[in-house]
Amino acid sequence: MLAPSQPTLTEWLGEVSLDPLGFVYGAFPWGEPDTPIEKDEGPEDWQAGVLTRIGERLRAGYSVDTVISMAIQEATASGHGVGKSALVAWIIIWGISTFPHTRGVVTANTETQLKTKTWPELGKWFSMFIGKAMFEFTATAIFYKGGTIEDEKTWRIDMVPWSERNTEAFAGLHNQGRRIIVIFDEASAIPDLIWETTEGALTDANTQIIWCVFGNPTRNTGRFRECAPGGRFGAYWHFNKVDSRTVSFTNKEQIRRWIEAYGDDSDFVRIRVKGEFPRTGEMEFFNAAEVEEAMLREVHTDPSAPLAIGVDVARFGVNSSVLFPRKGRDARSIHRERYQGLDTVALATKTFELADRLHADAVFIDGGGVGGGVVDNCRRLRLFVYEVLFGSKNTISDIDGLGEKFANLRAGMYGALRRWLKTGAIPFDQDLKAQLLSITYTLNNRDEIILTSKEVMMREGKPSPDDVDALAETFALPIAKAAHSGGEGPQKPMVESEYDPYSREWMEPVAA
Repeated sequence: MLAPSQPTLTEWLGEVSLDPLGFVYGAFPWGEPDTPIEKDEGPEDWQAGVLTRIGERLRAGYSVDTVISMAIQEATASGHGVGKSALVAWIIIWGISTFPHTRGVVTANTETQLKTKTWPELGKWFSMFIGKAMFEFTATAIFYKGGTIEDEKTWRIDMVPWSERNTEAFAGLHNQGRRIIVIFDEASAIPDLIWETTEGALTDANTQIIWCVFGNPTRNTGRFRECAPGGRFGAYWHFNKVDSRTVSFTNKEQIRRWIEAYGDDSDFVRIRVKGEFPRTGEMEFFNAAEVEEAMLREVHTDPSAPLAIGVDVARFGVNSSVLFPRKGRDARSIHRERYQGLDTVALATKTFELADRLHADAVFIDGGGVGGGVVDNCRRLRLFVYEVLFGSKNTISDIDGLGEKFANLRAGMYGALRRWLKTGAIPFDQDLKAQLLSITYTLNNRDEIILTSKEVMMREGKPSPDDVDALAETFALPIAKAAHSGGEGPQKPMVESEYDPYSREWMEPVAA
């Protein structure tokens, strides 16, 4: 549909009031040179499907004297980068510009998501909208500017960060006899209370009520999950699933790498690619097949590979302090040491003795909690050690180019360990395997990997990952190769001195 000329704009907007797909084709400069969409011809198939269903529902419930009275509820779970934010922008602009005195709210999982992704995308499309002169777009709202001040209050859609302590913005959505637009972006992380408050407000009769929710299906609990078929509210929502591979502009090579790295049926791929809910609330971090291969792999030790020792300090009585040596690709040949009930002084002594015996190139110690005491005592023994703070900012890069982001250093070290497992060798030990496979993770609001904490794992009855934490620490910093690392060949003494008690100067008798 060609964009209408300016004199017929108002008339045309009225014509597409019940046709959001026709509006999108006519309201933006598809294919026009020197525009952000000069290479685009229109919405993707899945986007057009959502717009078509909204229009069909509106037309089915519309008559001269009344408008649809039952809310149109569209839920879309999708993989990464499929164009959710663009569709959100189209629905908002169509909704407010084709029905006088439309009211609505837009929220997301976080205020950051709203301000940095959802709202900027709306601004991009608003800047290309042929009717933008009729409306005002601000940092927090879009509203009609051609009437009175009162019109600005009753003909608007607002960006509203949610708060469980303040739900009034969602409770006051009544707009009898007109149109209401509600958008939830990244809906999987929006609390049930906000859903319930919104649902209670959408009860106006003879009112066009359009409630659309979008998100990556990161959780298998909550109201977003219950919108899916078989869920408690599945009968009231049209549920749509979008696979990233079916969208023209997604990065297919990146998706291929994810599938290769995680596995086609992994929870990561289910959520980020297929738009499917995970089997569990959190996703397994390590692949069982790769763990087993690392346990059976033949050891090939590079004599020049640096030798690192990771030290995990026990925090509770049932936990163990672990000293885990790793020389390059070999974390099997040199046995790890496990202790229970050692105080910080005793553990520092054990660490010093192992580092001295193995001629370790680097010693990494978990400095959180009581671990700081072990670090201090090792330094009193003149042993140079690196203090590792698991919760600090991640400094480990995405070597494989998978696009992974890590929320903190612990997650980054685990990511490096997972990459290393593809070619490394670890002990054939069922307890170690159980620890590795018990590690789970979720994604935070910035799509960063965050691991389930050791304390939470233990409350859930899982084994404490003491050994894995110690092994992961050996990846905290890169270590340079050395000619004779880890006890291979003659070594320099740990302390050098110019004093030689056996020199002739000191062996000759002193004259009387």
